[in-house]
Order: sequence, then structure tokens, then C-alpha cells
Amino acid sequence: MRTRPTLAWTATGTPSPPTTSLDEVARVLGERRVAVLSGAGLSTESGIPDYRGPSGSLHRHTPMTYQEFTASADARRRYWARSHLGWPTISRARPNDGHRAVTALRAGGYLSAVITQNVDGLHQAAGTSDAVELHGSLNRVVCLDCRRSSSREDLDLRLRAANPGFGDSAFGGSASAVTRVNPDGDVELAEEAVHGFRLADCGACGSDLLKPDVVFFGENVPPSRVQRCYRLVDEAKALLVLGSSLTVMSGLRFARHAAKSGKPVLIVNQGPTRGDTHAAVRVELPLGQALTDLATRLDCG
Repeated sequence: MRTRPTLAWTATGTPSPPTTSLDEVARVLGERRVAVLSGAGLSTESGIPDYRGPSGSLHRHTPMTYQEFTASADARRRYWARSHLGWPTISRARPNDGHRAVTALRAGGYLSAVITQNVDGLHQAAGTSDAVELHGSLNRVVCLDCRRSSSREDLDLRLRAANPGFGDSAFGGSASAVTRVNPDGDVELAEEAVHGFRLADCGACGSDLLKPDVVFFGENVPPSRVQRCYRLVDEAKALLVLGSSLTVMSGLRFARHAAKSGKPVLIVNQGPTRGDTHAAVRVELPLGQALTDLATRLDCG
């Protein structure tokens, strides 16, 4: 049985009401050395859905857990069949105005670091090559037996060869029927459609324990990566949260850490977040518009 990931939380404390003014965010950015923590809300304008927004995928979709994935070949077959059909949408996604503005702010010296909870690679595609991928990347695949890392493009070619015509047959003759792709890169697909799907084994050791190099629900972020992110927050003067509800501790801990250290926490997100009580301000604006405005104000747009 799958356990549904956290969708909501019980608010504590009294956060300040949200605003649509970017003045305080612009002021703090102007002092430089601001670390960014970005979430799924930054990529929605690129066509990738979020998890917990009003139309987020978790309201209808329970992602596969690490425990389920590793325990059953049938579960891996189901995951890869669905992910194989969703991959073209992820791979074709392009950075939006928000990603480009973050890159401009980083190049202008206003941002000291970018940490992202996203697994879509869009920060890097926009030019922020040193963004820390807290939850990994769908662009890579890792073998859980021999730990060999390989590209998702290579696996996609091998899955296509092993399952000719799967995209068409799974959708009654038209792969274009894939209209609902989840943030973890899979699609909604009837159980009977995956029964004949063939897995591709590791090219090095032959194991079928190939997994996207991302942190699944039920799996922990590698401790060394967590400590690196803590250092980046410690080295910054402030933390700017972009498009994250901070529902899970994976991201919330950095907002709590910054606030406890006396650093201002600034949040730009459409909707309340679990970190609002730690925030000096929460701005409620679309990310592309808000970040482009900030980059323009600071003469790096």
C-alpha cells in the first residue's frame, strides 16, 4: 500500500499577511549574498506541474516510494513504463522567464547560491550551472547494485528498442494522448497497459535495479548534500524561497535554519507555505513576472 505524501500541515504562529510588493525583496537582494531555494512553482510556467498547488499532482496521484520501487520488479516495470511515456515532456521543457531571471541575478552577483528542489534541470539549462540539485536530476540514471551512473537519454533509447510501438499501443494508437505528466516525470496509465513492458538492465552489471538519480518519497537526501546546502545558507546574508510550499522537511529545514541564525527569509510563492511564520515577507505573485521585475530593478535583466 502506498502512503500519500504530505499535502497539508497545521499552521503554527501568526505569519504576516502576504503582499504583492517586491520592495523588501529588492532591498535585500541589493545587499547581495542571497541564497535561493527554489521549488516546483518555478517550473510550472515551463509546463511542468507542481505537487501541492491548487491543481498539484498529489491531489490525484501518489508517487512511487523508494521502498516500493526496490522491493518489486513489477513496481519498477510500472514506474519505467509510465516514466518512459512522460520523459519526452520533461526533456522538451525549456527554462522560463523565472529561471532566466535567477541566472541573471546570479551573474550580477546578487545571489551567492542556488539550491533547487526541482529535478528537471531547468536552472542549469538557463545557465545556472552551479545550482545544487537537492533532490537529484531526472537527466541521470543510477544502478542501485553497482552505482554506475548513466544518462537518461541512453536509457530512453534502450527502452524504445526493447518496447517498439509502446507509446502508441499504450494509448490506443496515439502517444499524443499523454496529457497529464506528473512532476516526477511519469504519466497516468492503466495497469493493464504496462504488463508487457520490458525493462532495460544496467549496461555494466546486468541488474534491473536502474533508478532515476532522484530522491524518491521515502528516501533520504544524501547527508553530504544536505550539509553542503546548510553551508551555502550559512554563507549567505539571506534566504530567498521561490515557488515552494516548504511542506516537507527537506526544504523547510533550510528556512528554519536561516531564521534561527537571524537571516531574513523572503518567500515568493502563490499560496501560503509552511515556512510563512519564519518569513520576513511573503510575496504572492507569479514567479516569472516577479523575478523579471527584480532583475530589471537591479539592472541585470
